[in-house]
Amino acid sequence: MDRSNQTSPLVEFILLGLSAYPTLEKTLFVLIVLMYLVILLGNGVLILVTILDSRLHKPMYFFLGNLSFLDICYTTSSVPLILDSFLTPRKTVSFSACFGQMFLSFAMGATECVLLGMMAFDRYVAICNPLRYPVVMNKVASRPMAIGSWAAGITNSVVQTSQAMRLPFCGDNVINHFTCEILAVLKLACADISINVVSMVVANVIFLGVPVLFIFVSYVFIIATILRIPSGEGRKKAFSTCSAHLTVVVIFYGTILFMYGKPKNKDPLGADKQDLTDKLTSLFYGVVTPMLNPIIYSLRNKDVKAAVRNLVSQTHLTE
Repeated sequence: MDRSNQTSPLVEFILLGLSAYPTLEKTLFVLIVLMYLVILLGNGVLILVTILDSRLHKPMYFFLGNLSFLDICYTTSSVPLILDSFLTPRKTVSFSACFGQMFLSFAMGATECVLLGMMAFDRYVAICNPLRYPVVMNKVASRPMAIGSWAAGITNSVVQTSQAMRLPFCGDNVINHFTCEILAVLKLACADISINVVSMVVANVIFLGVPVLFIFVSYVFIIATILRIPSGEGRKKAFSTCSAHLTVVVIFYGTILFMYGKPKNKDPLGADKQDLTDKLTSLFYGVVTPMLNPIIYSLRNKDVKAAVRNLVSQTHLTE
């Protein structure tokens, strides 16, 4: 008999999180609160300087402002839920809140993949075709590119989340995760999820595979162009304009590959350790990466560093 006919539909989920590690939960609570404040402050400052400082009114920094806003939205969609799960003995989340959080996280993650690809194209044109840069990368081009990134990410999230919401959930309601991560939620469905799996594979190819390939090809041309610059100072200056973006790309995609690309441990004795590692890696991806982005751009980009310094000095003068 179909399980959906035996039990009533679920109205809430239980987030398992790190329930088995109460001491670790308390430690992580403090660390995540501090990191979330750094995310809000760091990315907020980057958004401010890209708007207020005329030297940063360029496509590269326009994309950076979008990335900072995206990181704030992404972490805000999940961090409050994570913190609440660390404090609440019964870590429940309603059906609608669960899928709302899933939609926002999925949309922000997919948008960031596309946006990083757009930023790679910006660096490609700036270094490989500098004379054409003002023509190719102007406001008329950069704004639709950013809007297209957001539209693509949101559209993908609508498709994936709506498909998941239509599934019957009539059995176990315990999600073995901090948040309503889509793979963890799909495991609880009491129906065939093959369509969801195929849809996610196609989405991963489009939003992970294509941007990674695009970024890789862009940087092959960028590095080849930099190596042809005769002076060492010229090579250093050219590389400095894209080093921050390259660092962010390596951390972002490196964490994703580590999470989903490593082989699963079939040893039952090692399953708990792997489960803990997977959760902490997911936490790193969701909190640490957005915290590092403004730090990387502030340290490795002299224009951003100067703009932040100027903003801080102006703040002190007005006090």
